[in-house]
Amino acid sequence: MTVIDKAWGELIDNNTVRFERQLPGPITRVWDYLTDAKLRGLWFAGGPMEPRAGGKMDVVFDNSNLGAHPEPAPERFRKYEGPFDSKHVVTIWEPPHRLGFTWDDDMNPEGCVVEIELTEEGGKVRLVLTHRRLSGIDGAINVSGGWHIHLLMLEEQLAGEVKTPFWSAFDGLEKNYRQRYTGK
Repeated sequence: MTVIDKAWGELIDNNTVRFERQLPGPITRVWDYLTDAKLRGLWFAGGPMEPRAGGKMDVVFDNSNLGAHPEPAPERFRKYEGPFDSKHVVTIWEPPHRLGFTWDDDMNPEGCVVEIELTEEGGKVRLVLTHRRLSGIDGAINVSGGWHIHLLMLEEQLAGEVKTPFWSAFDGLEKNYRQRYTGK
């Protein structure tokens, strides 16, 4: 199965995307991968998070060092080559079922929000990630490629099968999401 074959994000409306994954449990382990800076840094972005609604969350990306092996960013993403951080606020803190946080979006001064819901289903955990208040279809396309790969990397981490390098897998996903969301 290729990265492209993995479950696609869904465009709910031009300002909202939703992803759903079945992950290896237990739920407390998945929660730790969402909230512990070190574990979160293995699949998404590290950085401290105050464990409460209203708490500060520093998201420190280092995509070139995610996955199976380090690799340089493609030319068009060179500005994101090394670690860079952004500031967010925890909006929902309900361990181990719901986590929410603000998301910076340069095109929307009101800002976006991300909500992650976890539900136990047998020995698996159903993760639903909804990214709301995007700036429009271009914003939805932009975040969808990133969430697609980051959630694949979370699944690999939880399964103990880390094999996907970030940039190689990410390259081309925006084009695929544009086609899926707009037909162009």
